[in-house]
Amino acid sequence: MDRYSQILQELIKNTGIEGASLVSADGLPISSVLKPGMEEDRIAAMSAAILSLGERVAEELAKGALEQITIKGSDGYVILTGVGTDAVMVVLADNNAKLGLLLMEIKKAQEKLKQLF
Repeated sequence: MDRYSQILQELIKNTGIEGASLVSADGLPISSVLKPGMEEDRIAAMSAAILSLGERVAEELAKGALEQITIKGSDGYVILTGVGTDAVMVVLADNNAKLGLLLMEIKKAQEKLKQLF
């Protein structure tokens, strides 16, 4: 298991989330810890597209540099957080997730991942 996977696995262990993935800014998977049946390539491509659009919205509406995108669906959350300028961490959580705790743990994982880049 590479160091990226270890950090993602630790995040999952600390929060009970469904999965996490580290994706390059151009939509390529770097490392993932996902449930069986979740497609790493598909998550990576969609995440890069969402990130690109989010960056444009933040810029056009003068909200500064994009830090995070949170998507709330009827069955849970998708949270995208930038890791430096070259990658994004994607976190998948169900409705039972404690969002405050989750965001705190995401921040810790983000800092660890930034040190590896």
